[in-house]
Amino acid sequence: MAVPVFPDFIPLGLELRDEIHPRLSLTTDGISEFTFSNLYLFRNRYQYRIAMAHNGALVISGTSPADNARFFMTPCGFPGADVVRCLFQTHDYWKNIPASLLDSFVEGVPFRQYAEGQGISLAEDRDNFDYLYLKSELAALSGKKFHKKKNLVNTFMNTWPNHEQRLLEPALIPDAQKILDQWKEDRDDNVDYIPSKESLDLFPVFKMRGAIYYINGKPVAYCMGEGVAGGTMFCIHFEKGLEQYKGVYQYMNQAFAASLEAEFTYVNREQDLGNVGLRQAKMTYRPVGFVEKYRGRLHG
Repeated sequence: MAVPVFPDFIPLGLELRDEIHPRLSLTTDGISEFTFSNLYLFRNRYQYRIAMAHNGALVISGTSPADNARFFMTPCGFPGADVVRCLFQTHDYWKNIPASLLDSFVEGVPFRQYAEGQGISLAEDRDNFDYLYLKSELAALSGKKFHKKKNLVNTFMNTWPNHEQRLLEPALIPDAQKILDQWKEDRDDNVDYIPSKESLDLFPVFKMRGAIYYINGKPVAYCMGEGVAGGTMFCIHFEKGLEQYKGVYQYMNQAFAASLEAEFTYVNREQDLGNVGLRQAKMTYRPVGFVEKYRGRLHG
C-alpha cells in the first residue's frame, strides 16, 4: 500500500514504514514526533492519517485528545500553498512547524511573509519544545551545576555495586517488559503504557536502540530511542525504571549517554507538554537549547 496523494488520506499503518521512514530520516530539525516509530506508536492517541502532496511532501492529519481539535503537520517540507489553504478548511491549526521552515522561502518570499499574507498567525509552542542536552555533559556530570545529579548516581552505584548495563537486544525484551509492567502497577498509568508496550513488541521492526539495567541480575530500568537530525542527535523516546532503587533514573541517564557513539553531539529528551513538574525536572539537567516548534492558525 502506498501513501495516497492529497486530499486523500489513509490511517498510518506499519506497512507504510518503508515508504515513510526514509523521508523522515532526512529531516534536519530533530523534532521528536517526526520519526516513523513515534508517529506509529501514537497513531491511535492522535488518530493520525497521512497523505502526500504533489511535490512529495508528507501531510499528517491528527486530532488532539485533550479538546478534540483537529491539526495537521508537515514534517518533510512545505506541501504547497494550495494544500495549506485546503487543510485550514478542515483543521483548526498547523502543528509542529519546524524552525527550518520558518527560516525558508515559499514561492520566492520568506515563509513568515507568506504566512502573514495568507492570514496565518505563527506562535511558539513552548510546551512542545524538545529539550536538548550535550551528550558529553550528560555522560560526565561534571561541575557544580550537576553536583546533585552526580551524588544520586554515586549513591546508586554504591548502594547496589552489583549493577550492570546491557545494550537492548531482542533476547532482553522480556526483561524490559517486566520493568514496564511493574512501572505501570506502581503508577497506574495506562496511557503511556500502551505505546511503551508496543515499542517493545515491535523492537526488531523499528530498529530502535536502548539499554537495560540490572541489579543483582534483576532488571530494574530500561531506555529506548533513535537517532534524529541526520544522526547528530539521539532522541530518548521511552525511559522506565523502578523508583524504589534511588538514583536509578539519574544513573540510567548518565550511563546511556556515556555509551553513545561520538557521532551524537546532542541528546533530545523530548518535551514537557506543559507539565510544571516535568519542566522543572528537565531544566535541572541544564539544557543547552531546544528544538523549537511553532503553531499556525488563521486570523479570526
